[in-house]
Formats: sequence, structure tokens, C-alpha cells
Amino acid sequence: MKAKTLIAQIEQFAPKALAWDKDPIGLQLGDPEQEIKQVMTALDVRPEVVAEAIELGVDFILAHHPLIFRPAKNLDLSKPQNKMYADLIKHNIVVYAAHTNLDAAQGGMNDWLAASLKLTDVRPLIPNPDGQTGLGRIGELVEPMTVRAYAEFVRKTFNVAAVRVIANSLDKPLKTIAVLGGDGGSEYPQALAAGADAYVTADFYYHTAHDVLADDFVVIDPDHHMEAIAKEKLVGLVKQWQKDYNWKLTGVIASKINTDPYTYIF
Repeated sequence: MKAKTLIAQIEQFAPKALAWDKDPIGLQLGDPEQEIKQVMTALDVRPEVVAEAIELGVDFILAHHPLIFRPAKNLDLSKPQNKMYADLIKHNIVVYAAHTNLDAAQGGMNDWLAASLKLTDVRPLIPNPDGQTGLGRIGELVEPMTVRAYAEFVRKTFNVAAVRVIANSLDKPLKTIAVLGGDGGSEYPQALAAGADAYVTADFYYHTAHDVLADDFVVIDPDHHMEAIAKEKLVGLVKQWQKDYNWKLTGVIASKINTDPYTYIF
């Protein structure tokens, strides 16, 4: 099958119109007319991920985070980032990124996160006019949990070494939880206004954390890498599409590379 067939299905599921204006989503590198057989999903496209793709004979990488956030100023191949681009071209690997459009899509990233967090009655935190898509999700726990207990649950759920907790009391009960994948610090006022008891998001800014405490709100930050959940979820989607449309792919796999840049020392 051609790469454009998979691209069209991705864009039907997560329309590009849902993405933030400046988000460089979509086809990152390669020819949409290229024939593809082996698809790999990834959170980030890093040199080690590309090396893995080459070793496994992958010819299409479906990533959550865009390959190119900032344009290259030169093509000096002594630089690892530039060499990665050259390796992708040399090995005919198409790269496609579904980022904030996948975050906002119904059944996409934030719904996956909400399901992992055991939320019920889930709805968009900041809805689009259709009421079904939008930024983040908010829902209810079946039974209340304390900040301490829920933070530990979040840590285990996303398999991270640690979570950062912003709270005046670790014994405060939580029932209504908001979540926004990735960097959602600037949206915490919306989570507070929506009636959430706590907000799960990543990359929370130090001074904004002081505002959270002043509001007697709760934030649990499990690291941006919590979005790695997308790898297996995207595999499931592509495999379902393959079954539905009888695509002739030889394999759909998730990258096994851990691209979390942080090491925690306790």
C-alpha cells in the first residue's frame, strides 16, 4: 500500500484542523506515493529510534511528536540531528506526526490518558464547538482517593520513576480529575474553573506552581513521557485499520526505545 493511504486514515481520525496553528504536524519527511510495508509507532523521532527502525526494516514511522520543531540551519551531517534526517532519506523511511490534532481528537491521546487514569463520565476539558473534541479531558473517579494515593497510582500507571505533586495537603480527597497530555501548565485555570479537584499534566512551571498552591488546587506532574502510552494505542489503531481495509502491511510495531531525557536520582 502507499503511504498516502495510511496518512489519509490518520487524518480522518485526527483531522489536521484540530491542531494548534503553529504545530508542525503532518508529513514530516518522505514521499506519500511510496509503497510501505512495515509501520512503527513512536513518541519521539530521535537518532536511536531511527536506528531501531532501520534495523527492523521499517518504512513508515507514525510519531506523536513532530520530527522537526525547528528548521535546520544547515545539513552538516556531523550533527546527530542532521545525520538522522539523512539516514531517514537514505533508507526511504516516511515520517508522519500527529500531535495536537491527536491530543484533541475524540478517542485520541487525551481520551487514552483519561481511560488510563480510571476516569468516568469523561468530556473535553476545553471543548471545541462540536462538544466531542477539544483540549484535555475531565472526569470522575469511581471512589475518592487522597492526593497521596492518587499520585502513587499515576506514577505506577505511567511507569515513571517519580511524579511531582503540587498540593497544600497530601491527604486532601480527590474525585473530579482533569488531564491534559504534554505541557498543560497554562491551562490549569481552566481545569480549576471546570470544577476539577486535581489536574494531571506535565512540564509544570515553578512560579505557576506557586499560583496553584495559592488557589488551594492540586497538580500531579508525571513527566511529559506519560504520552508514551500513544505508541501501543497507535499500533492498535493501525492494526484495526489494516483489518478493516485489508491493507497489505507485513507488520505494525511500537518502538521499544525509551526517549525520556530525564534521569531521576533519589
